[in-house]
Amino acid sequence: VQLQASGGGLVQPGGSLILSCTASEGTFSNYVVGWFRQAPGKEREFVAAFSRRGTGTYYADSVKGRFTITRDNAKNTVTLQMNNLKPEDTAVYSCAADRGVVVHSFPAAYEYWGQGTLVTVSS
Repeated sequence: VQLQASGGGLVQPGGSLILSCTASEGTFSNYVVGWFRQAPGKEREFVAAFSRRGTGTYYADSVKGRFTITRDNAKNTVTLQMNNLKPEDTAVYSCAADRGVVVHSFPAAYEYWGQGTLVTVSS
């Protein structure tokens, strides 16, 4: 599956952004789909994920209550709604897909990656 992420940009603290991840090949419903981010000088970290059948969503504690992951299987798209953004959310955000059944939070478990999109939260 080939993934394309979009929607990054510059936003003020407290603002919102929506990131989208679209699969150009393959069917998203057959994959666990996750969002990860990497801030400058830091390791890539888990943000959120959707289970393979869309029955469960998982979030990092740092974004719980502020970010929402949704998927539209008909459009082969997974979106990440980010609200109440903070400067520490600044990072390159990437979407990833995994054919496994279990939802993992570590990047090595994901086989397919899209290019990242930069989110900058600054006043």
